[in-house]
Amino acid sequence: MDNNKKTILEKRIQKVGENLQKNNMDFYYAETKEDVCPIVEKLIKKGDVITNGGTVTMGECGLSELLSSPDYYYLDRSKMTPEEVAELYIRAFSADVYISSSNAITEDGVLYNVDGNSNRIAAIAYGPKSVIIIAGCNKIVRDLKEAELRVKREAAPPNCLRLNCETYCKEKGECVSLSKAGHQISDGCGGDGRICCNYLISAHQRHKGRIKVIIVGEELGY
Repeated sequence: MDNNKKTILEKRIQKVGENLQKNNMDFYYAETKEDVCPIVEKLIKKGDVITNGGTVTMGECGLSELLSSPDYYYLDRSKMTPEEVAELYIRAFSADVYISSSNAITEDGVLYNVDGNSNRIAAIAYGPKSVIIIAGCNKIVRDLKEAELRVKREAAPPNCLRLNCETYCKEKGECVSLSKAGHQISDGCGGDGRICCNYLISAHQRHKGRIKVIIVGEELGY
């Protein structure tokens, strides 16, 4: 990345980080995805029960090797049957650490997430003692309206492809609601494969430091 662009990007990330802290969320900056693992390692401890939501970002950061260490009790959903994964959704509430990404992060330090099964947003909101959010700089948006548009155009369509969900956005590349004037945040397709079912806005947190946000100075995930 051009050094001038990088400097401006880091200023924006720092602004977001300061606002996350005002909202009682801890903030960490990783210049590259290779810098994520050392940060996560400092945020977890030996013996922790750790699991994660569905996240492309986590795979791009190469966390599996760290979490698979015998130092931790990692509940790896990628190695489970569908029945075991369904049980894990419930067990995740009592985990020591839950790792996820975020669909968007606003400049005023608010997390925006949309989910189909909703296990991910449920665990972010309540249950696990510690939640670690890892997000590329491409997830930063100005406000909740931009967050909504980001999900409908940039997050949901590729995720539907990844998950093989038969939806309008998988075929057309954006949410059907965007073709309607005055569409609402919850508008979308009516198919059984829809992944935009429940919405979570994480603003000022009552439990300071429970949510830790790592913003990476690279584009990651959807």
